[in-house]
Amino acid sequence: MFVSVALLILIQSIAVVPVTVTSRSPQVEVHEFSDAELSCEFRTENDKNPRIEWKKIDKDVSFVYYDGHFVGPFHDRAEIKGATVRLRRVTQVDAGKYRCEVSAPLDSITLGETNVTLRVLVPPQTPLCDVPSSAMTGSQVELRCRDQHSIPPAVYTWFKDNHALPIRQPNATYTVNEFTGILTFQTVSRADSGQYHCEAKNGVGPAKSCQGTHMHIDDLNVAAVIAGVVLLCLIMLFCAFGACYAHRHGYFSRHRGRSFWITQCHGTAHISSQNLHRTEHNQHSGYSHPPKEDFKHTQSFML
Repeated sequence: MFVSVALLILIQSIAVVPVTVTSRSPQVEVHEFSDAELSCEFRTENDKNPRIEWKKIDKDVSFVYYDGHFVGPFHDRAEIKGATVRLRRVTQVDAGKYRCEVSAPLDSITLGETNVTLRVLVPPQTPLCDVPSSAMTGSQVELRCRDQHSIPPAVYTWFKDNHALPIRQPNATYTVNEFTGILTFQTVSRADSGQYHCEAKNGVGPAKSCQGTHMHIDDLNVAAVIAGVVLLCLIMLFCAFGACYAHRHGYFSRHRGRSFWITQCHGTAHISSQNLHRTEHNQHSGYSHPPKEDFKHTQSFML
């Protein structure tokens, strides 16, 4: 009797372990086009055949493994062993957060889950380089280098005539940002002429470089600039003088006055073209000619 009671107390004191889900590798990093293993391990209290599901957690939640089958883009390129999933030839599209869910309806706690983050590493690509072909001495010049596809982001090194430019150089006439890939000359000089190219590297694959471009620095021709400014001022002064002369002599008026003498029956009259124009206008607007039979030619006139 005493032994039976002791066994009952011992059984009740043993902790009951509900369903638990863990991962050996919550963070997974693999190179692009290699295989990735998403670890998921579970223990259940009573249920020996729990339901296993895998989901990808992006802006929207999508199924990876459901009802015993891989679905969507994982069909025919993934396999599962226990609850651990293996993806073949992963790309950047596969990168992200995944969730392993184990449902055990017979356990006191029926659901357990764990998350695994997959990061797909991409080696450097050939960077895009922007190098001006020429510049004037004393001006500010920027050379740009960018690789938008490498993961992790690449760091950049600039070369002049195949010699690396140190990032930190005392009394240097330039600055280099190795993370943005921008090489800046605050005041460029003729000594900065040369061939420039940029190299991108991120430790995943071999470094890649853009093709070299020659940058030529020209001196500012002060005499030519002054001569050009003087010539422009002379042209503007000549145009202003011509316009003033034309305006003073009436070339811009609509009707320039012309006068002439006309001989009449009883003398000579001075008539201007403006008066004649107004007279012609009045004739068209309401003037009626005298009857033909009353017209008598008395004297000819000449313009």
